[in-house]
Amino acid sequence: MRRSLLLPRLGLVLALLAPIVPGFLAATPVMAQVSGFATLIADTVEIRNRRYLVATGNVEVLHQGRRLRAQQIIFDNETRALQITGPIVLDDGAGTLILADSAALDADLREGVLTSARVVLEEQLQIAAAEVRRIGGRYAVAERTVASSCQVCADRPTPLWEIRARRVIHDQLERQIHFEHAQFRLVGIPILYSPWLRMPDPTLKRATGFLLPLFSSSSQQGFGVAIPYFIKLGDHRDLTLAPYVASNDVLSLGLRYRQAFRSGDIALTGAVSRDGLLGGNARLRGFARAEGRFILPRGFTLSFDGQAVSDEAYLRDYSLGNLDRIESRISIERTRRDEHIGWRTLHWRSLRDDEDNDTIPSIATAFTWQRHFTPPVLGGMAEVELQGSGQIRTSNVDIMGRDVLRAGVRAQWRRDQSLAFGIVGMVEMGLRGEIYRTLQDSNYSEVHSALTPHARAELRWPLRRTTARAIEILEPVVQLTWSAPQPADLVPNEDSTLVSFDEGNLFALGRFTGIDRQEGGARVTLGLGWTRLGHDGTSLSIQAGRIWRVDGLGQFTQQSGLSGRWSDWLVSTAWEGGSGWGLQARSAFNDSLDFSRAEVRTRLERQRYGIGSALLWAAADPLEGRLTPTAEWLFDGRYAINDFWTIRTGTRFDISSGEVTYASGGLQFMNECLRLDLSLSRRFSSSNNVAPNTEFGLTFDLAGFGGSRARGKARRSCG
Repeated sequence: MRRSLLLPRLGLVLALLAPIVPGFLAATPVMAQVSGFATLIADTVEIRNRRYLVATGNVEVLHQGRRLRAQQIIFDNETRALQITGPIVLDDGAGTLILADSAALDADLREGVLTSARVVLEEQLQIAAAEVRRIGGRYAVAERTVASSCQVCADRPTPLWEIRARRVIHDQLERQIHFEHAQFRLVGIPILYSPWLRMPDPTLKRATGFLLPLFSSSSQQGFGVAIPYFIKLGDHRDLTLAPYVASNDVLSLGLRYRQAFRSGDIALTGAVSRDGLLGGNARLRGFARAEGRFILPRGFTLSFDGQAVSDEAYLRDYSLGNLDRIESRISIERTRRDEHIGWRTLHWRSLRDDEDNDTIPSIATAFTWQRHFTPPVLGGMAEVELQGSGQIRTSNVDIMGRDVLRAGVRAQWRRDQSLAFGIVGMVEMGLRGEIYRTLQDSNYSEVHSALTPHARAELRWPLRRTTARAIEILEPVVQLTWSAPQPADLVPNEDSTLVSFDEGNLFALGRFTGIDRQEGGARVTLGLGWTRLGHDGTSLSIQAGRIWRVDGLGQFTQQSGLSGRWSDWLVSTAWEGGSGWGLQARSAFNDSLDFSRAEVRTRLERQRYGIGSALLWAAADPLEGRLTPTAEWLFDGRYAINDFWTIRTGTRFDISSGEVTYASGGLQFMNECLRLDLSLSRRFSSSNNVAPNTEFGLTFDLAGFGGSRARGKARRSCG
C-alpha cells in the first residue's frame, strides 16, 4: 500500500513521528489540511535512527506548486537536506521541468545540485548539462551545456541547431537565459561564436535585446542585412531600431515606437535612408507613419493613420508596399443600434507618374449622422441622414484647382411585407436634398441646390424544393424604380467617377459609387437566382439580371454595361465543390455577346497543395482612366514536398501587353524547432519613378526563445 503524508515543510516530520516505533511508519496514511504543508507519497516510508526519513518506490513530493518524482528520497532532519535517487523529474509549476539521474536539494526544493540533468522550458527549449545547480529558487546554473529545441534521437544524435556553452544561467524571475562562451551550430557545424549571449526564455514576450537578423539581396541594393534591436521602455512602451546596410552603398535606420494607454494605443514607424538608387549622388530619403486608436467619452472612438514619404519610389525600393497612392486619415465615430455618427478627414498623395498632386482633391472631409426608427403608424423602417463633405485642391488655377463643399439631408422609409403564395414585397420612398458650393471653377455656378425624390417597389418569390441529394431555391425578382434625374452639368463630379455593376448592386438604388451622381429616371430591374445546397456539402449559386430603362439613357458610358435602353446581361456564378474546390465567375455582356467585364476566380485547397488563379478583363473606358482594355491573369500556388518543406509561387501576367509584370517564389522549412523562409521576387514593370528589381530574402526563427514556437508543423520523431 502506498503511504501519503502531509508534512510541515518536511523538516517537522520527526516531531510528528517521535512516538512511533523506528523502522516503519503507521499503516494508515496520515492526512491533514494545513496551509504551507508538503505532501509526500511513496510505496514505503520509514524512519532511521530518528533522523532520516527514507521514502522508496514511486516517490512524489508536492510543495507550493512544485512537484518532485523520484525512485528514492532520503531526508536528513539535522541538515534539512534531501538526497534523491533518480530518475528524477522536478516540475517547478512555472513552466520549467528538470530531469536528472541524482540530486542533492534542500527541503524546499529551491537549492541544490542535480547531476546528468536536462532542463526543459515550456516544453520547447531543452538544456542538457553534466550538472545543474538550483540557487534560491530563482537561478538554474548549468555547466558544459547543449541547448536546443530540436528532436534528438539515438540514430540522429546531432540536432538541426544547437547552442553549446561552457555555462548557462537561467533567471526564472527575469525570464532570461545567459550563455557564457556560446557557440551556435547548424547541423553540427559551428556558425557563430560569442563570449556572452543573452536570450529570452520561452515565457517572455518582450525583453530588451537584439532580434533575429533579416537578410536580403536585390538587383538595386545588392546584398543587405538588417539587425533589429528591441528596447523595452516599460510594461506599456517599447522601441525597435533596425539598422540596415546593403552592399550598393545603402544605409538605412528603421524605427518603431509603440505605447499602450488606458484608453487606446499608438504606433509610430519610419525610416531614414541614404542611397543613390534614384541616380546621381547619394541622398537622404525616408518615410514616416503614425497610427492610433482611442476610446473617447460617450462611446466615441478616435482613430488616425498618417503617412508621409520623401519620394514616389521609396516604398517600392525598400519593399514597404506597392501603393500608388498613400492615404492619411483621422476619424471620430460612434455606432449604436439605431444611430451612427461619423466624421473623417483624409489626405492623399499620389505616387503615379500621370497625376499632379496639386490638381487632385488631396484633402477630403465628410460628416455623417444617421438615425433609424420605426414610424408609429406606417411601420417598417425610417431613416434620416445628415451629410457634409468637401474636397480641396492645393492649386489656385481655375478649373484645375476646383474646390467643392457639399451639405445634404436624406430621408427614407421602407417596409417589407409577406404576401400571398409566399411572395415577399417591398416599398420604399425617399427624398434627398443638397446644396453645393463650387470654388475656382468657371464651368459651374458657385452655389447650386437640388431636391431628388425616389420611389421603389419590389416583388420576390422564393421557391424551394428538397430532393434526396440537395435543397434547391429558385427566386425570381422584379423591381420598379424611379428617381428624379440629376443634370450632370450643374454639379461637379468628385467621387462618382467609377461605376460598379455586379450582383451586389443589381437591385440597388443606383450604380454610382459616390454621392455626387445619382442614377435617375424610371427603370425596371429583372433578376433570377437559383441556389443548390447539396447534402454532401457542395453548393452552386447562379444569379442573372438585367435593367430596362424608360428614360435617363445618357447617364453611363457604353463600356460600363449600363448604357442604352437595355443594360448588359449580368451573370454571376459561385460554386463550392467540397474538398477545397471553389470557383467564382461574373460577367457583363450584351445581346451580341460583346463583353464589357469578365472575371473568373478559382481555388483548390488541399492539405498538401493549393492552387489559385484569376482571370480579369475590362473594356477600355477613358472616363474611368482605362485608355486600353485591361486583361490580367494571376496565379499563386503552394506544394508541400513533405511535412517540413513547402514551395510557394505566384505571378501576374498582363495579357494585353503579353508580359509578366510580377513573379515570386519561395521555399519554407518548418519543424518543431526551426522556421526558415527563402523568397525570390521579380518586379518587371518600370516607370519614371520605379525601376525593375529582383529581390531575394532570407528569414529564420528559432523556436524556444521569447515565446517563439513551431507553428503547428510536424515534429520529427525517432524510430
